[in-house]
Amino acid sequence: MPSSSRTPDKVHIFDTTLRDGEQAPGCSMNIPEKLRLAHKLADLGVDVLEAGFPIASVGDFEAVQKVGREVPVRVAALARSTALDIERAARALEGAQKAPRIHVFLATSDIHLKYKLKKTREQVLEDAAAGVALARKYVGDVEFSAEDGGRTSADYLIQVAKAVVAAGASTVNVPDTVGYGIPEEYGALIGQVARALGPSAIVSVHCHNDLGLAVANSLAAVQNGARQVECTVNGIGERAGNCSLEEIVMVLKTRADRLPFTTGVKTEQLFPASQLLTEIIGVGVQPNKAIVGRNAFAHEAGIHQDGYLKERTTYEIIDPQSVGVPESRLVLGKHSGRHALKVRVSDLGLSLDKEQLDELYTRFSALADTKKGITDQEIRSLAQDVVGNFGRKIA
Repeated sequence: MPSSSRTPDKVHIFDTTLRDGEQAPGCSMNIPEKLRLAHKLADLGVDVLEAGFPIASVGDFEAVQKVGREVPVRVAALARSTALDIERAARALEGAQKAPRIHVFLATSDIHLKYKLKKTREQVLEDAAAGVALARKYVGDVEFSAEDGGRTSADYLIQVAKAVVAAGASTVNVPDTVGYGIPEEYGALIGQVARALGPSAIVSVHCHNDLGLAVANSLAAVQNGARQVECTVNGIGERAGNCSLEEIVMVLKTRADRLPFTTGVKTEQLFPASQLLTEIIGVGVQPNKAIVGRNAFAHEAGIHQDGYLKERTTYEIIDPQSVGVPESRLVLGKHSGRHALKVRVSDLGLSLDKEQLDELYTRFSALADTKKGITDQEIRSLAQDVVGNFGRKIA
């Protein structure tokens, strides 16, 4: 493990919410929606924003064009390694505010070569290099992605990587396109590519979540030399989705003691970006989603609530405000204890002595056993009854 005195390496965040993310069923966005989210992603501080696949549709072409011209962020356009795709991407990027990127891709795994492309390794090698060379004529920043790189033999993957760098690529992406990798295996593969390329190019990763390992695989890749992570807000994307932007960023920030890496992301914008995406596509995240889920900073168990009320860090490793969440929540339910109930009663402006609070807790527990949760109005009503039984009313 590197020394803690080492200057942290920068990990570039390549956001593909507007491209791969919107390919998820029900997550498509129109041009005005893409522009809204693009501005928020620029505020978030992503290094590269992949705005679309220009050859796919007129809408995608116009989205890339408008985002590039109206949003102050480096914009990437996706293209297959064909002249038609690359030229279309180049036209979409004309007039971009910041130096744009053409993102060329071509499958490299034997299974894709045999069944999808029906080409030999030699043909794919030539096509990859030719595509990058053509893209380089239009822009100074070209990325090449070896689609299904995670299932490509290391020797051939390195051969392709060296060829595209020689042709002008400054970033080489090794996607785990089908989410098949496991951290040790995928990290080792990235390490081989990174060592083979040395300082000649940035090694990037784009991990899918089919086995729930997208963030873990991306992290293993970073530990083995990758310096760009391709990810999406809320982890949306094809099938089970992509590496979650908010998760990989907060892993690197929270565990900086063991991970000597930094990003340029303004973490207080993570929750607002998540909320905006949910508003735009109408697809939310599961309540227990790390960082941005409704329950990510919620506490119901009495033991947890008691510890949290005494010292937040007993049960929270992240300050919610550091990711843009206004505050933690104490959820009053059947698992809650007296301490949390006492605090809630005080927050409601009610004053009960110890005997009254004990009686309230007994009644609260009985009601909580019959419901998913207890509202503030129900707590107030129970407290009114308790105090009434003791011979006086409360406000």
